[in-house]
Amino acid sequence: MAELGVNIDHVATVRQARRAAEPDPVWAATLAELGGADGITLHLREDRRHIQERDLRVLRETVAVKLNLEMACEPGVIAIARDVRPDQITLVPEKREEVTTEGGLDVVTSQSKVADTVAQFRELGITVSLFVDAEASQIEAAKRAAADAVELHTGPYALAKTGPERSRQLETLCQGGALARQLSLTLHAGHGLNYHNVRPIAAIGGMTELNIGHSIIARAVMVGMERAVREMKQLISS
Repeated sequence: MAELGVNIDHVATVRQARRAAEPDPVWAATLAELGGADGITLHLREDRRHIQERDLRVLRETVAVKLNLEMACEPGVIAIARDVRPDQITLVPEKREEVTTEGGLDVVTSQSKVADTVAQFRELGITVSLFVDAEASQIEAAKRAAADAVELHTGPYALAKTGPERSRQLETLCQGGALARQLSLTLHAGHGLNYHNVRPIAAIGGMTELNIGHSIIARAVMVGMERAVREMKQLISS
């Protein structure tokens, strides 16, 4: 059964819109845990558009479940992560102009840089996952980089209309998952997953972790964080 990592970035997005003190992502993380989250995920971007270094440091001290830090292979953020030591690092691509992460990390063309970053964290005993497209070349490159896990990019699946196109995207993810398992990589998935499309992804063989943010935070605005997390947890567990 897949565990649920709740991404709290969008709580910080609302806060940063006014450069205010609320809503506090630390409070959101506590409520997510009460709702049954198995992990808390956050992305410390180089431009600090939402999550701030203060958030990461306070969360490291307060989160009782797994703390998963998404980040780019950027020296300044690497230094902070090495100091804070989250339970898991997920390396992702990052562009300043993007609204959210677009596409998986190109491990093939940045093999040396990624492998060096992976080694830095693994020597500290930190699990490292790579956010990649469900392509054989990228998954195989993740294995060569000595990553512990891959998080398959589910964006194309989430954007596909229901019917043949979504089925095709799901099959691509299933094939990617099978290859990851064959290579002894732990299997994660995320991006664009919501209450309507998550079940087939949770059912992929060997799926151990789903990281979901926007849809949970959007529902939490209406029904509260605990309930929103609990409802998502029930979906991926059923």
